[in-house]
Amino acid sequence: MGDKQIINIAVAGASGYAGMGVVRLLSKHAYVNICELGSGSYAGRPITDLYPDLSLNLEFVSEVGGENADVIFSCLPHTESATRVKNWLEITHAKVIDLGADFRLKDPSEYQKWYGVKHQYPHLLEQAILGLPEVNADKIKDARLVAVPGCYATASIIALLPAVTSGILSGHVIIDAKSGVSGAGRTLSLTAHFSEINESMHAYAIEGHRHIAEINSVLHQYNSDIKVTFVPHLIPITRGILVTCYFQSSTDVDEIQSLYYHFYKNEPFVKILSAPVDTKLCLHTNMCFIHVGKQDDTAIITAAIDNLMKGASSQAIECMNLMFGLRRTEGLDLPAWWP
Repeated sequence: MGDKQIINIAVAGASGYAGMGVVRLLSKHAYVNICELGSGSYAGRPITDLYPDLSLNLEFVSEVGGENADVIFSCLPHTESATRVKNWLEITHAKVIDLGADFRLKDPSEYQKWYGVKHQYPHLLEQAILGLPEVNADKIKDARLVAVPGCYATASIIALLPAVTSGILSGHVIIDAKSGVSGAGRTLSLTAHFSEINESMHAYAIEGHRHIAEINSVLHQYNSDIKVTFVPHLIPITRGILVTCYFQSSTDVDEIQSLYYHFYKNEPFVKILSAPVDTKLCLHTNMCFIHVGKQDDTAIITAAIDNLMKGASSQAIECMNLMFGLRRTEGLDLPAWWP
């Protein structure tokens, strides 16, 4: 892009956690002009009612039209997002980045299996590119529709990709995943109630979590024999994801570490650490930190991300940077917040 060529941005669902993250990051982005923000609950109210610290002379609209946008970020629930995305692709010139689940899976039968409804627009699934730059950077550059993967899927795929592509993981892998409560979204619910979750933790979706399908969709591109057992846990922190992956391997730990260093040496948002990773290392950043270890014949790969950042909003902006020929790191050179 030429110097200071400005990208006009619209955000649908701008009052949810993912949408709020997108808006705050874009408000500091050197190449962006925010032109339209949508929110059903804030429609007609000034932007400063929700973002008092931002100098945006706009009102929320109930539905984003996108006529003046170069890119639309959709931070809407699944099924609701699908119809909006279809309409934007048909009646606007905008590129679309969907942070929901409607376009992450290529197989419409998998979507129906995990989301309990038939996909409304299966013809768009082939057009959509999974918005995981560590896997699809070149494809994202030319995409009109990008589907940002789920937070658990992002951490798990990045944690396992070097092992799968090298062949040291070829069979069964167990992923023990833990997430902060913000992963449940901003809508009030009993499962996110302070009195229910404080000083407690629990496993859920033991029979199978939706993000298994996303993990499989990438890993099976390299080896269809890989079997994933994935168990998520809710822990009493606001944000952050830690995944711990276990698989059998005869490869020496130093060799596995070297493999991971080499695989990610040119990736700006993945770093291999010599000490076990901590979720606070990556809070409010687009980073994924990984540690490689072994216990007897079991390889143990741990990865940490911020579920609302690399797991949602900042990864979406990383995709936008690729789609518009910017540095992947543009607007994302963010310090971790500690403590």
